[in-house]
Amino acid sequence: MASAPLRPLARSNRPTRSNRRVGLMAGGLALAMLGLGWASVPLYRMFCQATGFGGTTQRISEEQARTVNVSARTISVRFDGNVDKGMPWRFGPEQITQTVRLGARTMAVYSAKNTSDRPVVGRASFNVSPDEAGKYFTKIECFCFTEQRLEPGQDIRMPVTYYVDPDILKDPEAKAIQQITLSYTFHEDRATAAK
Repeated sequence: MASAPLRPLARSNRPTRSNRRVGLMAGGLALAMLGLGWASVPLYRMFCQATGFGGTTQRISEEQARTVNVSARTISVRFDGNVDKGMPWRFGPEQITQTVRLGARTMAVYSAKNTSDRPVVGRASFNVSPDEAGKYFTKIECFCFTEQRLEPGQDIRMPVTYYVDPDILKDPEAKAIQQITLSYTFHEDRATAAK
């Protein structure tokens, strides 16, 4: 008895339901990862501002600052200023330290000079150390909130208005801090300068 030749099974060109489901799940996962990547910087910034992580300072309005109670306790604030490598500015604080009462609005002044023969736009990055003090160091006004454009040879004075929140005394990890350092580094923004 002769057997009939075997024929390959016919396959449908249509994907099965399970293949379609896997494809949709992979596509959805890819879109979710893309969205998370796009949102990671603002989410990280919000996290740092809420927790003071990495020495990130707080920011409030003048009106909100008026509601803060001033404490009798004082703390020393040290100021530091730097420029990124290759940036043609001199930049630094006009005072090295200030002793301030917790909750008292205080102003510090930095100065900058463009030492080049071209306009230079700079943007300041900042941090506070020790890191635990970041969530208690609150800025009301600061040159670091916007970019700074200096013409050739121009020099300017740039204030920062701040206070140290008295709630620092309630934090077991931060209440023993005796000095906070506020540090700025200016970076050149070549893209904005070219406009």
